[in-house]
Amino acid sequence: MPVLFKRTGGNSIKFEEELKLDSILEQIKSRRSIRKYKADMVPQEIIDQIIEAGLYAPSGKGQQNTIILQVTDTVLRNKIVEMNREIGGWEEGFDPFYGAPAMLIVLAKKDWPNRVYDGSVVMENLMLAAHALGIGSCWIHRAKEEFETAWGKELLKSLGIEEEYEGIGHCALGYADGEPVQAAARKEPRVFCIK
Repeated sequence: MPVLFKRTGGNSIKFEEELKLDSILEQIKSRRSIRKYKADMVPQEIIDQIIEAGLYAPSGKGQQNTIILQVTDTVLRNKIVEMNREIGGWEEGFDPFYGAPAMLIVLAKKDWPNRVYDGSVVMENLMLAAHALGIGSCWIHRAKEEFETAWGKELLKSLGIEEEYEGIGHCALGYADGEPVQAAARKEPRVFCIK
């Protein structure tokens, strides 16, 4: 297993700790998109840790041109759910967030060429952090369409956000109601080597 070393002056190297790559890979492999949630709200201290992971996502040229909106207010959550349902074309009563009580919405500056890439990395960090903390998550689309509406733009303005932002995705958050499905077998071939 690879190990981390820390230089401690001169040319001497002191053993620091084992790299926990196996643990990281296990988290990646065991995370699943959750499509049925309990109504219990995720505690704020856990949401804060998930958000922190999102804020530490890499970004093009280190510009950090993404923002995260936390939505735990039930009225606003339901408004977004309904708007998302209408955009998706589902029949009334369907919840495209599968009952998740909380969501984190990732947006990126509209004029930033890397906005989709940067926002996608934020989304991945949010979902992996949620899984590591025992919280279910699912990437829900249609944030782009929501924040192109007058309603979406007005919501941003009400938060003091004046610049133009594009919705990248919603990270639905909550406690899974039931056991997650097993991972499907990985398709082959998807890796090609040039040595």
